[in-house]
Amino acid sequence: MPRRPVAQISLFAAVVTLAMTGLNSAALAHVGDHSHMSFAEGLAHPFTGLDHVLAMVAVGLWAAQLGRPAVWLLPATFPVVMAIGAAVGMSGSEMPWVEIGVAGSVVALGAAIAFAYRPSLAASAALIALFALLHGYSHGVELPTDASGLTYGAGFVAATLTLHMIGIAIGLLANRIPMRYGARAAGAAIAVTGAVLLLTA
Repeated sequence: MPRRPVAQISLFAAVVTLAMTGLNSAALAHVGDHSHMSFAEGLAHPFTGLDHVLAMVAVGLWAAQLGRPAVWLLPATFPVVMAIGAAVGMSGSEMPWVEIGVAGSVVALGAAIAFAYRPSLAASAALIALFALLHGYSHGVELPTDASGLTYGAGFVAATLTLHMIGIAIGLLANRIPMRYGARAAGAAIAVTGAVLLLTA
């Protein structure tokens, strides 16, 4: 089967990026009224920040690129550690440079995909855990101290898993022979977008 020309691969990356960008017009939307703490609000919130959308999709995309057992381990690790990070944030503990770390995670994940970086399973899981801690913390500090984040958190985790599955689906599609460079092109687009977010963090 013939290779797809570079233009078509670039178009694939652009469509992926535009689709994710279209979920929200704001680059870093970590503000809003979280007084209700509903499941629906938690479900919607990951889609309100481009940095979080890109990172969570990238986790699934990288996991698909790495193959088994990373394809299930990484998407399972992220929400678990993210919940821990949220608890740390809600506790009032200080964690400096979080916004820069969140944006940096988008750059790092995009670059890992673009360069087809294949560390050991332990190293990749540790990297995902670090990024998840940062993302969880950034949301945990937003929650009111007098509110229970359980229902909100359940919705947030469900949305996170959904974004991971989207990334995995994109990765599995891109890994097909006619589009074998599609995942790397998408990773490059994610990394470039993350760099823009990093500069504005």
